[in-house]
Order: sequence, then structure tokens, then C-alpha cells
Amino acid sequence: MSGVSQPLNVRILGDGPRRVLAIHCTIAHSGVWRKLSEEFEDCTFVAPDMLSHGRSPDWDRQGDFQDRMIEAVLPSLTEPMDVIGHSFGGTLALRLAVELPDLVRTVTMVEPVFFAVAAIDDPAVFQQDQNASAPVFEAFEQGDEALAARRFNRMWGDEEGPRWDDLPDQTRNAMMRGVHIVQASGPAVMDRTGILEPGVLDCVTIPALLVRGALSPPIVQVVNDGLVRRLPNAANAVIEGAGHMVPITHAAETARHLRDLFDRAAV
Repeated sequence: MSGVSQPLNVRILGDGPRRVLAIHCTIAHSGVWRKLSEEFEDCTFVAPDMLSHGRSPDWDRQGDFQDRMIEAVLPSLTEPMDVIGHSFGGTLALRLAVELPDLVRTVTMVEPVFFAVAAIDDPAVFQQDQNASAPVFEAFEQGDEALAARRFNRMWGDEEGPRWDDLPDQTRNAMMRGVHIVQASGPAVMDRTGILEPGVLDCVTIPALLVRGALSPPIVQVVNDGLVRRLPNAANAVIEGAGHMVPITHAAETARHLRDLFDRAAV
């Protein structure tokens, strides 16, 4: 990992010949991929902890966070791999597919928070989401990251999931540790790197999959549908009864769609 200013902790799940790079969502950790990985006897999931998450170091807050994460995951992308990203991890997966097409065999984005798509395709839904997010950013402005984490978790956690006060202290502390990434990822989710510029996504011809839960906020559907329209070789998957945490709560259903994708791109 020489040359990487802040190397990541990487968890290896499974031991199959097909290698999958799996990037988790904000305020989670690499262990969330365990259930999904167990659905694939022929795969090895290479799952890094993002900076300020899991067992990786705290982000030093230098530069752009998405740039730093791209730099940090590159040592794990050592050969052509299937790349899966959830939420903010989905924005990383898309950027890897755009910038490193020879190393990304397939790309799966599970509810990617690439809100720039919605700002273009459905400004009303985009504004609705901005209004819903306002309490999270108000907490940041007040310097209360604990409150920001609580509100962010309630906004994006599943409706039937545990409430903040019911979570173990370790879980709450981990969420508070990583929640500053929500602010730091703002430029990336609004397309700082120009992925939506004309012609860019036309070049991403690898098999692609967009996954969402049927119960997720409306902006998720707008983003997923918009990316499917823009990517030449993409499919849409909607999992009934699921929300934003679909790869965790509905691992078997998610795996079925992934298997179809993997079958389109043999090792």
C-alpha cells in the first residue's frame, strides 16, 4: 500500500475464485457485507472500511473525501473485479467504473446517493430531499455531531430498524465518529468530477446493476432510473419490502440480482 497516505483496513469474506470489491455506506463498516457474501460460495468479497469507519484510521480531513477514498481503495482493486457500492459507496463504485474500466468487470450501485442526477431529472424531488435533510445539516451547524448522526440514521435507516436509544453504545459511537463524512461528501454527490457531462457514461459499457428497496425515499428511484437511462448496459432491480439498507436486510434477494449480473460477465 505504498503511496497511499491513509491505508484502509480491509476485511476478506469468503474464499472463492471470483473477486468482488464491496464498499459500504456512510456510518457503517465492512462487516455489513457478511450476509451477502455468504450467498456466493464462488466469490471472495474484499471489503474495506472507509476512512473514519470500522478499523480504518480517521480521515485527516485533507483534500476531497471522495478523491481520498478512491486513492485508498485502489490497492484493493488489483485485478478485474466486480465492484459493489452501497449509498455513498455506490458513488465510489460508479467513479471507479468511469475511471478504471479495465479493472471493473461489473458495477453494482445499491441506492447510490448521486443526487446530481435528481437535480437534473426531477428538481422537485431533489428539493423535497433537501428539505428532509435540513435537520441533519442544522445539527452540523450547531456543532452537534451526535444529533446529526441520530437524525441521519433515522432518515436513512429502515423504518422498522432500532431507534437511536436502543442501539448499543459502540454502534452509536461509531456512527458519531463517521457522520462528518455526510458533509464532506457533498461535492461528490453533486458531481464535482463531471460524471454526468455529455458522453462520459456512454463509455461505461460493462454490465451494470442499480438496486433499490421499494420502500426507500423517492429520490432513490429518480437517481437509479436516471443512471439506468444513461448507462449503455444497465439493469434496474427493485426489492419489495426493503428500504435503504437492502443489501443487509434482504441479502438473499439482492444476491439473486447480483448472480444474474455476474452471469453476464464471466471470469
